[in-house]
Amino acid sequence: MPGSIGPQTPRPWRFIRHGLFSGRHVRRAIDDAAMKRLQSLVRESETQHSGEIRIVVEAGLPNSYLWKRLSARDRAITLFGKLRVWDTEHNNGVLIYLLLAERRIEIIADRGLDRRVSIIEWHNLLGDMRAEFAAGRFEQGLAAAVAAVGGLLRQHFPLAPGEANPNELPDAPLRLG
Repeated sequence: MPGSIGPQTPRPWRFIRHGLFSGRHVRRAIDDAAMKRLQSLVRESETQHSGEIRIVVEAGLPNSYLWKRLSARDRAITLFGKLRVWDTEHNNGVLIYLLLAERRIEIIADRGLDRRVSIIEWHNLLGDMRAEFAAGRFEQGLAAAVAAVGGLLRQHFPLAPGEANPNELPDAPLRLG
């Protein structure tokens, strides 16, 4: 994304940039009412497919990531594992990760879904949300992400008539920072 700060940025500037972001920024970007609305969107989406969606919004990368010059994607992959998004019956969990310090979004999908969706589809999905994040409309961007990921899950993992999706992961977004 143009203007974003990434691993190519000199290390001191990255430490400063990420150090300026805190939990206050996360709560301002996604307040309690927005958290409840996003949770409802995830819950509603999961009634239409067998997948699981997790949302994480983080202020800035931990210092260990900055020191090692790791990216938002590296952090998202780590959180995917720590939050056990991979541990779903059909291997179709999806993590939607927003890093406020860099206004970066990463979507990590488990192998069940990832092998069915082309890289072009993932890039198109992300491209549609970048304008929302660039404009600071974080809730709208995350809502669009939930809708788009939900659409892919409905397409590839629909529920049979009368079938229910057991809730394997929490629906509430997670704020870090």
